[in-house]
Amino acid sequence: MTDFHVAPLDASFGAVVTGLTLADLDDAAFSRLYATWLEYALLVFPDQHLSNEQQVEFAIRFGELEFDLVVISNVKKDGSVRVEDDADGVIQVLKGNMGWHCDSTYMPVQAKGAVFTAHVVPSSRGETGWADLRAGYDALDAVTKEKVATLSAYHSLRYSQKKSGFTPKAAGAYKGYGLDVQDPPLRPLVKTHPETGRKSLLIGRHAYGIPGMDPAESEAFLKSLVDHTCQPPRVYHHSWKVGDAVVWDNRRLLHQSCPWDMTQARVMYHARIAGDPASEFAGPS
Repeated sequence: MTDFHVAPLDASFGAVVTGLTLADLDDAAFSRLYATWLEYALLVFPDQHLSNEQQVEFAIRFGELEFDLVVISNVKKDGSVRVEDDADGVIQVLKGNMGWHCDSTYMPVQAKGAVFTAHVVPSSRGETGWADLRAGYDALDAVTKEKVATLSAYHSLRYSQKKSGFTPKAAGAYKGYGLDVQDPPLRPLVKTHPETGRKSLLIGRHAYGIPGMDPAESEAFLKSLVDHTCQPPRVYHHSWKVGDAVVWDNRRLLHQSCPWDMTQARVMYHARIAGDPASEFAGPS
């Protein structure tokens, strides 16, 4: 039996896990690791150096992938570093990801989680941050809890990219996954986790247009919820080292990438774990 050590982070969630090799994990150890993941929502594994194949094999133990493994990087296929040009669709997506968000809330089925690995990191910055939506909900006052219990918001990647100043290009140009969704799903502001039964907020940069509120009121209220959630002790920012791997619960955590000097390369690989339609589906109103 594989034994491993769990060191909680200095936050309301998250832990660093050592003493195991993700590429060689027996079923009993994975079962205990999965329970640890549900408890902490974010697990950080230093010095794993997973290959692309090993990352996928580890990720699919949590569930089917939403799409194939993708590279999130400012490095072109020819090895050169992209010029930081806000008209470049890839740069637009990289910068859009710097806003707090949950993955695939703008799709009919929200993602369950993700496995992320660091292959090339800049000399400084370029962290990834996470924020605890469950602790954010728990810390709301009684009046706000009562208010959010009856509210929903639409979720749209096209909306969030446009709000960030990045207008999608013409057909045929690189626009990113999810930008072509025509009917934004309507999701409750309070989500019940399908495995733990705990309530959390469901907010982030993709959320907008609360029915029954005018746009300005909706935007201000949603921003207040994000600002409330994304502060200590409900946040953690990870400074990457080559070989690091993480897995997080997208049903409980927001995340964001952080700025870095884009003349320096940053190469990360992302395996997105598909959500269960029974709990993660949402359609248009």
